[in-house]
Amino acid sequence: MTELLTTGKFAVPVDPGGVERDWKRRGFSCQTFVDPPGRQWNGFVHQANELVTVVDGRLALIVAGERLVLGPGDEALIPREAVHSVHNIHAGTTRWLFGYD
Repeated sequence: MTELLTTGKFAVPVDPGGVERDWKRRGFSCQTFVDPPGRQWNGFVHQANELVTVVDGRLALIVAGERLVLGPGDEALIPREAVHSVHNIHAGTTRWLFGYD
């Protein structure tokens, strides 16, 4: 599933407004999460496709058992109905964007 990860999709420093405009053109919403070090969101399933982009920090996504690591500007697509988890693997706070179609 590594084809679900696009490294360097957005220029760094990441402009959240630019990401939001890009996603809206593609039919996705855009919201922000700010997670402390070590924060984990485990075992989620959605009825929509989801996009994730890191603004600051690093995330590990586990999508259908495969681990993807995202840094600033990277974009991942989580397919609808895929079991997935999101872990902040950065030593500090990670700010990331997510949206659904």
